[in-house]
Amino acid sequence: MTTRKSSSKSSDGSQAEPKKTATPKSAASKAKKPASKRAPKASAAKAKAKSRTEADAPQAPKQDQLDEHLSHMPQAYLEKLDEISRNVLKASLGGQKLLSERVRRSLEGDPSMMPQADPLHANPEVLNTWEHILSDPELLMQSQADLYAGYLDLWSNATRRMMSGEVPDPVIKPDPADKRWKSDAWREHPLFDAMKQSYLLNQRFLMGLVDGAKGVDEATKRKVQFLTQQLVDALAPTNFALTNPDVLEEIVKTKGENLTRGLMRLVEDLERGEGRLALSQTDMTGFEVGKDLATTPGQVVYRNRVMELIQYAPATEQVRKRPLLIAPPWINKFYILDLRPQSSMIRWLTEQGFTVFLISWVNPDAAMKDVTFQDYIKEGLFQSLEVIEEVTGERQVDTVGYCIGGTMLGTALAWMAAEHDDRIASATFFAAQHDFKLAGDLLVFADEEWIAEISRLMDTQGGVLDGRTMADTFNMLRSNDLVWSFVIKNYLLGREPQAFDLLYWNADQTRMPKALHLFYLNAFYRQNLLAQGKLELDGHVLDMKDIQIPIFMQASQKDHIAPADSVYRSARLFGGPVEYMMAGSGHIAGVVNHPDAQKYQHWVNTKLPESREDWEKDAVEHPGSWWPHWRDWLLALSDEMVPARQPGGGVREPLCPAPGEYVKVRS
Repeated sequence: MTTRKSSSKSSDGSQAEPKKTATPKSAASKAKKPASKRAPKASAAKAKAKSRTEADAPQAPKQDQLDEHLSHMPQAYLEKLDEISRNVLKASLGGQKLLSERVRRSLEGDPSMMPQADPLHANPEVLNTWEHILSDPELLMQSQADLYAGYLDLWSNATRRMMSGEVPDPVIKPDPADKRWKSDAWREHPLFDAMKQSYLLNQRFLMGLVDGAKGVDEATKRKVQFLTQQLVDALAPTNFALTNPDVLEEIVKTKGENLTRGLMRLVEDLERGEGRLALSQTDMTGFEVGKDLATTPGQVVYRNRVMELIQYAPATEQVRKRPLLIAPPWINKFYILDLRPQSSMIRWLTEQGFTVFLISWVNPDAAMKDVTFQDYIKEGLFQSLEVIEEVTGERQVDTVGYCIGGTMLGTALAWMAAEHDDRIASATFFAAQHDFKLAGDLLVFADEEWIAEISRLMDTQGGVLDGRTMADTFNMLRSNDLVWSFVIKNYLLGREPQAFDLLYWNADQTRMPKALHLFYLNAFYRQNLLAQGKLELDGHVLDMKDIQIPIFMQASQKDHIAPADSVYRSARLFGGPVEYMMAGSGHIAGVVNHPDAQKYQHWVNTKLPESREDWEKDAVEHPGSWWPHWRDWLLALSDEMVPARQPGGGVREPLCPAPGEYVKVRS
């Protein structure tokens, strides 16, 4: 059987090429688009999965659902929610505006906007100190061993407390004077108690390393100690919303409204500081100088470019014949001595029968940038002596110098001694220094680098140091009380600053003329020229031993600006009789302590041995204010009485009522 082959011929009978097997149309489609057949199934699976996902996911409420939900909410809650939203929006817009303005001024080259990453120029000192710490294996091992032991005890105590409810004795306790831990939660809640003790252990560890560093000079260690303490204070759990029990309680109580209020206050303080934080410590609208504060009756009897001289009205029919002149510091306003009637030293002195004169320093502007320390002595102190003699007829006066006013008074006394000028019969010093070797934390701000930075700042401010810079400096000395406590109250708790007279005065700072301030920092803090007998004024090399008049030196036990040891060293510089007296409390409360308050105490010892420790051994403690003791000291010098004198004495026409005009000028 023969197999028949098929052949292809064309219609004309010619032989054609063998054809390739024809691909059906449907198969061709599959070949060209191999996924087209599977695509519908995959798409269906994805769509189904998406449908399930969307069904499972929470659906965004529709507008009518939202409206229905909001309609069931209390109107007060809705109003509060609206207020919070508006506050957040307002704060955000204000912050953007401030940032834009700061960037603009920086781009235009405004030197006050240039960031200073290390204004104290402390990097070399910090590195040097830590090099010595890390190269001391004994210090490191002992410090680490103490830290580990503390944490083991803390962990053990925390575990026992959580498991059994037993409250063991704490591993470490805060200083009783540290107000940060006053909330009961820091003791009663196991978590916050452990957090507090952990922080205190770390603080002790870090400060112990710095304190124990060997081979580091005193000035370097002082600066690093100060900066380390600032760092430790800033990192305290009290300063953060999520680790402060009081703030957490307030968040729950106000549904977070405290944080929005705090944000608003933060923006307001930044706006007031023109991009720089101007921390509010008190309600600055709560008082008025001359109406609520500084109200002791008197008259301005003289005025020049650096001061107004106030003579206070008598409060008794007879007054002590020898007048009393007070030279307060020009870094602050004088009315710390006349804050309220019930605490006023000036009012109290008039009630004791003293004729009181007081120098109210000008709040200088850029026009006074070249005014000198010598100008302040001549146009302030010496001019006051002339006016007092004119209106009272008394050539000799008793004087008081407070803080930097006391430094000026001591310098002037040495100058007067060199010229045999005896118009000052005695001098009292409140918290004043003349020997600055042990001048405390402010020495941190008196090295060459910081003085150069201060000079730069004053140049950007027209030749004066603004009051805010001075306030920031003093606030740093007590950062927990004067910085972080207000960060918590204002920004985390969202509370309004309260009206408080002392904090109002503290915030009412003055400016410093460049020439005067640089001289003060260099001659006294940095070089200590007066104590060494090297300070020259008006052609005289001044010697404190030339001062032979009676001296009363008041110091305060806890003074951080004029430490008691520093004041004691100053007391031993004088050549005449000196009584050193130490009061309880600090730089302000130790001085301004009205007898009626019945607060604190003071120590008296009329001898002046070589060291303050030896002085303390024989010092007798007395309760309450030291003012009556000082009054008796003054009266023992001269107790002759005359009929009461009216301000101006009929010789000078008063210019205006006390407290005058200069004290009302704000920075």
